[in-house]
Amino acid sequence: MRKRLSLVVAAGVLAGLTPAIPASAALVTHCIGTGGAVTVPNDLYVPAGESCSLTGTIVTGNVSVAAGGNLVVAGGKFSGDVRIAGNGYFDASDTEVAGPVVLAAGGYGVYLRDAATGAVTVRAKGATTVDSFLFTESATVTGSVNVQAGEVRLDKNTSVTGNVTSTGTYYTDVHDSFVDGALSVLNSGTGSVVCGSSIRGKATFAGNLGAVQLGPNGPLDSCASGGFWGKDVSVTSTTGGVTVDDNIIDGTLTATGNTPVAQIADNNRIRRGVVTDPPAAAARSAARPAAQPRTDDTAKAEERRTGAVQEAVAAGPADL
Repeated sequence: MRKRLSLVVAAGVLAGLTPAIPASAALVTHCIGTGGAVTVPNDLYVPAGESCSLTGTIVTGNVSVAAGGNLVVAGGKFSGDVRIAGNGYFDASDTEVAGPVVLAAGGYGVYLRDAATGAVTVRAKGATTVDSFLFTESATVTGSVNVQAGEVRLDKNTSVTGNVTSTGTYYTDVHDSFVDGALSVLNSGTGSVVCGSSIRGKATFAGNLGAVQLGPNGPLDSCASGGFWGKDVSVTSTTGGVTVDDNIIDGTLTATGNTPVAQIADNNRIRRGVVTDPPAAAARSAARPAAQPRTDDTAKAEERRTGAVQEAVAAGPADL
């Protein structure tokens, strides 16, 4: 693999290259290999199938990761946005990203640890074969999180200043985290877990094929505590079971149309009452097979990160 960073000058030249390169930039730095505590005074581009590993690097422009590419950054600071193409991977720790992070359809994944970013978007899978993921630990997202594919886990004091919207994901779980806006989980393949978290806005769970577990003592996760919900909570049309345990809900809990009927523990504190199905409808609710407990899927991020760093080291120092 190539070791050096190449500077591609002039927008006219850029227009003839791969569309993943930002056409509006006057300069684009190609990164293949490793980089340290320097400032890249323009956009940064990781070519298709290549790996870039940065430590303490500042990028004043936008960042693009082409198809199959990898960008791993620790202690960095990016002034623009980060966009990752199909089968691309972005891994950021102790890093600031001023703009949004966008994972394209079929993107491999985004892993944020002790990182701060703008809004985060994961596009719908579409016709691609890659199941994306968004895993966060102690991350801060200034803006909203909008995910339409794959696995979603917000964990370990992650904070989102806007809404969290999940549609058609494999699962969406929120552990020990804070969402200042609304939470919406729709049509998830294996449901959702929310434990030990605070959701300030309205929460909606609808059409999920897997279980919805709000608090401990549910089928999906052995978490220890429930959560605080600042407004109404609605769990409807769920076919994998619903459990609500040890929560404070400063609004109304609606649990209707679920099969089997929702299990609502007595230890919940619900300010404006509970709306459930009438007894006749609840009696017709058939039992379903027990939901399978969650497995820790974050190992896939560790594997991709390790492989990417090894490839970058093998490529040698980038001439930043």
